[in-house]
Amino acid sequence: MFTLIDLPYKSLAPVISDQTLSFHHGKHLQTYVDNLNKLIAGTEYEGFSLEDIVRKASAGGVFNNAGQILNHNLYFTQFAPQPSLPAPTGNLAKQIQKQWGSLDAFKAEFEAKGTTLFGSGWVWLQANEAGELSIAQYANADNPVAHGLKPLLTFDVWEHAYYLDYQNRRAAHLSALWQIVDWETIEKRY
Repeated sequence: MFTLIDLPYKSLAPVISDQTLSFHHGKHLQTYVDNLNKLIAGTEYEGFSLEDIVRKASAGGVFNNAGQILNHNLYFTQFAPQPSLPAPTGNLAKQIQKQWGSLDAFKAEFEAKGTTLFGSGWVWLQANEAGELSIAQYANADNPVAHGLKPLLTFDVWEHAYYLDYQNRRAAHLSALWQIVDWETIEKRY
């Protein structure tokens, strides 16, 4: 039985308003949790982790709801109102420097991928087994786990993630999110 994750903070305002956070976490994510619990009851997926469901389920309700829970859990837990580490350091910083030349160049490409994703989905920083990084666009509930990759950082580009605060200005929303990314969390994932 899956449950709604507790947020490790009370507010991310002004980057994400309290109203958006309440709807996004308390309503959208709760719906995915409720739906998945109903869908897996009495099936082979009961007792599986989210990651295992995403790896094994075919497209459809079980995959979509498990994927959205996993995506949102990673999304919400990567932020902090006052990030302990406002920029990457260590091996992650070195790999970003190696592949993009600078953190700013990485951010520009990441934002461009998020802005140009048609429809709803996610933009991800992901790593392969060798530690090489890539930025990917995934539609709907898809994510790096479904492709055998390690999810590190994600921005949600479904309209419910930003519309109350930014209306149709997806690019402004993506740009603002860097203020609350806790790179210590991303480093640990890497």
